[in-house]
Amino acid sequence: MTLLIGAYLLASLAAVILYGVDKAAARRGARRIRESTLQLVALAGGWPGALLARRWFRHKTRKQPFGIILWGCAALNLGLVAWLATADAAAGLRRLASLG
Repeated sequence: MTLLIGAYLLASLAAVILYGVDKAAARRGARRIRESTLQLVALAGGWPGALLARRWFRHKTRKQPFGIILWGCAALNLGLVAWLATADAAAGLRRLASLG
């Protein structure tokens, strides 16, 4: 569980940094970070940081498809964590670990 929390914190920090860099680039008219990259970081567990950064930087707030995808990433992550919290999932992971 500690590993999972650490991974979420690290991915969230990466998301905040990427959103900040992208917002600064948008203001300067410089090269931007691809939306797919921002979404991938959110999908990889950085969705809490992405949601916070979106508010803090007021970045990508008017782009509805972007927001829908971001919330989808959050839902997928929450579903995965809920599944991992079940006894069946934990037993299956232990069996997989013992095979290696």
